[in-house]
Amino acid sequence: MKKLLFTLLAIIPLLSFGQANKFYRQALRATDLKEKIQLLDQVIALEPDNLDAYFYRGLAKNDSGDYQGAIVDYSKIILVEPDADTYFNRGNSRFNLKDLQGAKADYEKAIALDKSFIDARYSLACTKYDLGEYKNAIADFSTLIKIIPDLQIAYTLRAAAYTALEDYKNAIKDYSTAILINPDSDAFFDRGTLFLDIRYYQKARADLNTAIRLNKDNPFLFFYRGASNLFLGKYEDAIKDFSIALKFDSQDYDALLGLSMAYLKNKDAQQAKIYFNKAKSAIGLDTNKDTLELFSKSYWYTKQYYYFKNSLEELNTL
Repeated sequence: MKKLLFTLLAIIPLLSFGQANKFYRQALRATDLKEKIQLLDQVIALEPDNLDAYFYRGLAKNDSGDYQGAIVDYSKIILVEPDADTYFNRGNSRFNLKDLQGAKADYEKAIALDKSFIDARYSLACTKYDLGEYKNAIADFSTLIKIIPDLQIAYTLRAAAYTALEDYKNAIKDYSTAILINPDSDAFFDRGTLFLDIRYYQKARADLNTAIRLNKDNPFLFFYRGASNLFLGKYEDAIKDFSIALKFDSQDYDALLGLSMAYLKNKDAQQAKIYFNKAKSAIGLDTNKDTLELFSKSYWYTKQYYYFKNSLEELNTL
């Protein structure tokens, strides 16, 4: 009897291992995240030190939106056996929770453990950009570009960082390189909107024309080309562009404001007043109010303040 009991006790751990391994294999095959997490819960219950189970459960939790739960699982691994992949994935979960400093620290740890970890370098650069650390972001994007010279997104984002620093010369250079790598609609849109912001209206219009030729389904392209036409004095063309933008979203108050200003400049006071009132109604404002600050979140206020201010003074007299 004692011999039989000893044999059973020896077999039980083997059975538990076999069962845990079965649950683990099922979890890796599972496509439903809830099912995957439940199976990995059972693996961890049977094998509390199975770090692979924690890792894949962390991935599943992150993908299901449970970022805090994912962080807990990744942290368990890091305490026992830190590795670059786990730091990177914990950084992603922290980034999703808007913990940018925490994400930055994790991406840096991942790179320290694996100098060739391209995704971690890219994510670190993006996080620094979001933190407003533009010079550091530029340095990281530059490192990426040295490793992958034709990585278009690195040029695009480095250009955005240069723009934030008002280094427009380098920003234009990077946007132009992005166009050379892949001359798609988005690349021309990015450079075109920068030209618009720095008052190079002819160049802006040229880029936006190309962007629209490549993609006619983006309402922002028509809005920004409408703005460039407005500033160039091509009021009929501006009216057409803003009208197209409004077909995508009739409550786009930026496009409504643009249309009202285009009609104003085109000497059509009646239509200018109609669309000015529509713009105010679109953001839930009393059409009788004329305060400039009501539109403080608009493109016109943030990017073209003086032009907008002067136009608004005229619109308020209609």
